[in-house]
Amino acid sequence: MRKLPNETRSETLDRVPHRKCILTGESSPAEQLVRLALGPDNQVAPDIREKAPGRGAWIGVDRTALENAHARGQLKAALARAFKDGKLDIPDDLAEQVERGLERATLDRLGLEARGGSLLTGSEKIANAARQGDIVLLLHAADAGQDGSGKLDQAWRVGSDREGDKLRGVILPVDRQGLSVALGRQNVVHIGITDKRAAGRVSHMLNRWRHFIGSGGADDEVPRKVA
Repeated sequence: MRKLPNETRSETLDRVPHRKCILTGESSPAEQLVRLALGPDNQVAPDIREKAPGRGAWIGVDRTALENAHARGQLKAALARAFKDGKLDIPDDLAEQVERGLERATLDRLGLEARGGSLLTGSEKIANAARQGDIVLLLHAADAGQDGSGKLDQAWRVGSDREGDKLRGVILPVDRQGLSVALGRQNVVHIGITDKRAAGRVSHMLNRWRHFIGSGGADDEVPRKVA
């Protein structure tokens, strides 16, 4: 099967698929980029879950860069090259669609992990599990109190034998109300994930979302204690 130019797969030594951002030309692991798909009506739309059929184009920039590229016509030119078609319908709110899609995918992922039993809520439960070394990933709602978050961070460091380290939970770009709705539970302020594979799945979704909205830099990614 012939490979499409903008979806050429280059693989590192550990065989992680890479994709090239159509705006920067930089190649990165596919899990760090967002796929854009072209519908039958020639409308460009985000394909967050990477399931849309046909040709795709990949972007690895944040929201501000995407909006600037759209306003300057650079996005249309790059997409025209990627899709081999200049007759494209790019919605004005494409960046907003991408952000909403990444948020929905992340919250849906958390909901699935909650139903699968690999996710804890409630400060006391999380603290106990953290001190026992059972927490793989710790998350805090955007409106969580610093005192409560700090105590759980410390319990996580103790249980991970990393006292004195900078290990801390990640502040999510969503408040407790949003988390409570996503998980179908009341007053979800903190989340502890106890399964390594579940933590990896959540990390993947969350890092893409946070990168796109500019929440945290390269040194502030979701901790990946999933090896």
